[in-house]
Amino acid sequence: MPRLVILGSTGSIGTNTLRVVRKLAGQFPIVGLAGGQNTALLAQQAREFHPQWVYTLHPQALNAQELPPGTRVISRPEDLCDAVTAPEVDIVLCAISGTGGLKPVLSAIQAHKKIALASKEVLVMAGAIVTAAAKANGVPLLPVDSEHCAIFQCLDSHPDTPPRRILLTCSGGPFHAHPEIDLKSVTLEQTLKHPTWNMGRKITIDSATLMNKGLEIIEAGWLFHVKEPQIEVVIHPQSIVHSMVEYADNSIIAQMGYPDMCLPIQYCLTYPERIPGVATPMDFSQMLNLTFQAPDANRFPALRLARAAMNAGGAAGAVFNAANEIAVQAFVEHRIRFDQIAEVVERTLEATAGKLPGSTLDEIIHSDGLARHTASDIISAL
Repeated sequence: MPRLVILGSTGSIGTNTLRVVRKLAGQFPIVGLAGGQNTALLAQQAREFHPQWVYTLHPQALNAQELPPGTRVISRPEDLCDAVTAPEVDIVLCAISGTGGLKPVLSAIQAHKKIALASKEVLVMAGAIVTAAAKANGVPLLPVDSEHCAIFQCLDSHPDTPPRRILLTCSGGPFHAHPEIDLKSVTLEQTLKHPTWNMGRKITIDSATLMNKGLEIIEAGWLFHVKEPQIEVVIHPQSIVHSMVEYADNSIIAQMGYPDMCLPIQYCLTYPERIPGVATPMDFSQMLNLTFQAPDANRFPALRLARAAMNAGGAAGAVFNAANEIAVQAFVEHRIRFDQIAEVVERTLEATAGKLPGSTLDEIIHSDGLARHTASDIISAL
């Protein structure tokens, strides 16, 4: 029975992972849970799954909750890095939003743990460092994102055949199908109404700007060893085809399923086996209207910015990610408009271009901090 740690257990990926664990009763004992600000939910999860430890940056709030006997509370990032390397841990599923997953994932890789990766920021920030560590330690990086998990499954059927093109599907968010909407005036409430997926606030906003797909372009490059021109984004509003791979003979292999994160999560946990689980089977007796179109690159500049960051290399991915995080928070706080999120990212990339090498973890972390300060200054001047 593989023993599991979930980093980000109180978020949407984490709660869906526990749905899978609950369905596959007894097959994935929980060693540790790391949660965010929702300490009440973290405590509830601990009472159900009885982990050895729970991690939070808010230990006083968590200590006020009822925890099961034997479950200890840890709250220092360095203690979390130690906890994921313990002998009783087999799989680390990282779903921490933002940059907080980077150090624990690297620690787990160095301890030869299997990694199920939902935090795309880990590879966007430090793809060269993380993939090199995984290769050196013989650790598989199993992608939990529905699109990258789909690509992984398509490639897994032809492991010795390089793809000619990767086709990342994208719902388009709430605005792509509505060119009549002025993006300068959209509200936070409108932005958070995703047409097909139920996700956390940050990733839902990123989906609306297409920044999420930009992050996924960079992530795909590191995961599948492909260059930027080989990655194409296709708008697919129904979110049934999760992504596709094209080979030299023009054959395209796609992975399909209803939009439910439990399917890629379960695939990563049980890989290379496939077993019955939570996901609903496709019903082809019902009409499926599947449509595809190219993204509007002018209206949504995030894809262009992501490609520029990918081609620039070095710490550009970390800058792209950090600037976007700062800009999204500013939009949430009503300090900038929706359309200014991309403007902040672009101006931050321009301000730091060529100045940040990003060849070591310390350089990446320094670049992340500098990008956040730069983006904040840009926002203050808007």
